[in-house]
Amino acid sequence: MTLILLRHGQSQWNLENRFTGFHDIDLSEQGEEEARKAGRELEKTQIDVVFSSTLRRARRTAELALSAAGQSMLLSQMSLSDALRERDYGALTGLNKAETVTKHGEEQVRIWRRSYDVAPPEGESLKHVVERVGIYYEHVLKPVINANKVTLVAAHGNSLRALLIILGLETPETIATCELATGVPVFIY
Repeated sequence: MTLILLRHGQSQWNLENRFTGFHDIDLSEQGEEEARKAGRELEKTQIDVVFSSTLRRARRTAELALSAAGQSMLLSQMSLSDALRERDYGALTGLNKAETVTKHGEEQVRIWRRSYDVAPPEGESLKHVVERVGIYYEHVLKPVINANKVTLVAAHGNSLRALLIILGLETPETIATCELATGVPVFIY
């Protein structure tokens, strides 16, 4: 089994330190370069199948990475799913994270961002994302992975963190400290 997790490159709202969630924002210039760099790291890996979130920042990351890896022929077969979308930050979407800390306190914002089962106002908890991604994993990803296909999943910090829990590589207790850098492929064998 080879599973490659790729968090999208830096988005414009990552650059502006905003909660992004479901908002469909594009990559920043740095994010585009991160995606190309990820592709150069993937050049020696023959990918069989590609899955991506429907959000533009993940799709563009996959497109740029596969092109840089010389595997752009996979783009026409890339499978897109809302199940792989970022966590819904609800009422926090679009807000500056530093300003939100000033208004609500560092501990409250940490709980909204990193706890497993506490959702931000009008948003999703990571537990909800695990449930959403888990269904997709069981029905779509797992059969492909079990068929020994080299699988690339381009998605978001929280949907990929959810996948790590589903795979048993993290737990609800350890996931708070798990950081996935933008535009850096993570290989799971």
